[in-house]
Amino acid sequence: MAMDAIQLEADSKARRGFLLALGAYLLWGLLPFYMKAVAHLPLAEVIAHRIVWSVPIAAAVLIWAGRTADFKAALRSPRIISMAALTAALISVNWGIYVWAIAVDRTIETALGYYINPLVSVVVGALLLSERLDRLQIAAVVLAAIAVAVLTIDAGKLPWVSLVLAFSFAAYAFFRKTLPIGPSQGFLLEVLLLSVPALGYIIFLIVTGQDHFVSSSLNDTALLIGCGPVTAIPLLLFGFGAKLLRLSTIGIMQYIAPTIVFLIAVLIFGEPFGSTQAIAFGLIWAALAIYSWSMFRGREIRPAMR
Repeated sequence: MAMDAIQLEADSKARRGFLLALGAYLLWGLLPFYMKAVAHLPLAEVIAHRIVWSVPIAAAVLIWAGRTADFKAALRSPRIISMAALTAALISVNWGIYVWAIAVDRTIETALGYYINPLVSVVVGALLLSERLDRLQIAAVVLAAIAVAVLTIDAGKLPWVSLVLAFSFAAYAFFRKTLPIGPSQGFLLEVLLLSVPALGYIIFLIVTGQDHFVSSSLNDTALLIGCGPVTAIPLLLFGFGAKLLRLSTIGIMQYIAPTIVFLIAVLIFGEPFGSTQAIAFGLIWAALAIYSWSMFRGREIRPAMR
């Protein structure tokens, strides 16, 4: 009976974690629609409002979760503050490139970037954490590299949007893992640090009459305020959901968002998708299938080795 109760509790947590993470990935997948809606606004102003309006949401969630003591302790640690400043800078680069790319009709490249991201993370783990790659993972990374080479040869230049998104988020995830506080505390600390220059910039725009928050239409004001929820809510949902799920489950679910973004880019935004892009994406999808199989195979082998 006790074992049944433990299993039921574990299943309940897994279901809850799955729904939370699924909500995050669906919101991330649909985010291009919102970014298109704010595409007529200056990039820097959009990023500043994403940061500032995320602060009250992150703070409210932290208070609701009863984790304010951890956050106060983090504020007293110069080491944690400096680490959070680094992760905040990395996620800012990622946000900036993402918003800009969608505004200039390069949404397909953002999807490719987030498809490549898990494979970049594997390489980062191997190079910086001395994690060993099995043959399947090496094959997946090689296929991804070939896909990038195909796009580079066709365009005559590196697909830098995809690469910057992939590497900036992989670096963010790597350094975020070293931050010794929870996801909600870490996110609040990051946006709080970023809110100092962001709020200063918004005030400067308002004072000089260059803003779209006070001096523009009510629609623009609402869109800029909405940048906070569309940024904070999926990040917080993911943070809480990931804690309740297996790493392999998260590994498979992370393909949901770029797939939705890809479909939106091609079917709704009408961005060009020629034979070269089809070959590159085919290679990436094959790489991700191999990578996913290596994760599941590893999960099946480990219990047998005990």
